[in-house]
Amino acid sequence: MKASLVILLIGVIVALASAKPDQKYTNKFDNVNVDEVLNNNRILDNYIRCLLENGPCTPEGRELKKLLPDALQSECSKCTEVQRRNSNKVINYLRARRPGDWKLLLDKYDSKGIYRSKYEKNAKH
Repeated sequence: MKASLVILLIGVIVALASAKPDQKYTNKFDNVNVDEVLNNNRILDNYIRCLLENGPCTPEGRELKKLLPDALQSECSKCTEVQRRNSNKVINYLRARRPGDWKLLLDKYDSKGIYRSKYEKNAKH
């Protein structure tokens, strides 16, 4: 869930365009400053509401919601290195600073805990 959720939560990184099975997600948004998104509560709140289906979504947010299941299932095998790195950053940020939102996202996108344990062991504590 780690790499995928970040891709999911940062819609920016997410803009993962549809890809063929052997291709990577688009790198169109790899240059987005994730730190700026994480440090802007208004923007981060909007992405979280989008992902939880509690508010409107930007095009990036919609793309993220669409591709998240594939990213989770494939352990982000189609992610670029930048997307993996940013995913770790987002996950660690949410776990440390917004645990309530992190739990809501986990409950929605991994309600059975299939991916959670796999990604949690790789997260920094």
